[in-house]
Amino acid sequence: MHKRTIIKALREIIFSIVPALLIALFVNTFVTEAAVVEQGPSMQPNLYVGDRVMTEKVSYRFSEPARGDIVIVERGYKDVDLVKRVVALPGEVVEVRGGHVLINNEPLVEPYAQAFGGPNYGPAQVPDGTVFVLGDNRRLSHDSRVIGPVSLEAVNRRVILVYWPLDEFKILP
Repeated sequence: MHKRTIIKALREIIFSIVPALLIALFVNTFVTEAAVVEQGPSMQPNLYVGDRVMTEKVSYRFSEPARGDIVIVERGYKDVDLVKRVVALPGEVVEVRGGHVLINNEPLVEPYAQAFGGPNYGPAQVPDGTVFVLGDNRRLSHDSRVIGPVSLEAVNRRVILVYWPLDEFKILP
């Protein structure tokens, strides 16, 4: 190979691959991040163990989580990241009876929740700077009924889609 060919190939690598790597690093650090559902059946039938999900990190820099968001709770239980759904917001009074949720003494409509039961909770006011999260499968979920309301700092990613397995691909509302 000629010296000019080698220099041309190195230049091509530097000007193509390096920017692509920097863009990927930026996106993964500040915009999106992949995650794997690892903890038990607590989000079934909406998410299963082994599902690979894409999370976004931008919206919670500008606003707090909304009721119904599926979020990643960093080191939520036994120092493991959890995937849960936000059901109550700061200042609201939450009560869980038989797996059914009351917010400010009004029943919460939850079409995503399937298996009810598990421990009761409250009524208790969700402290400022926290949210109350539950699994969709209430009978088999370690959630805010066990660990208490979680700080907003621990909730910094929202699950936006399931991308693996391919036959389960879906965009989450």
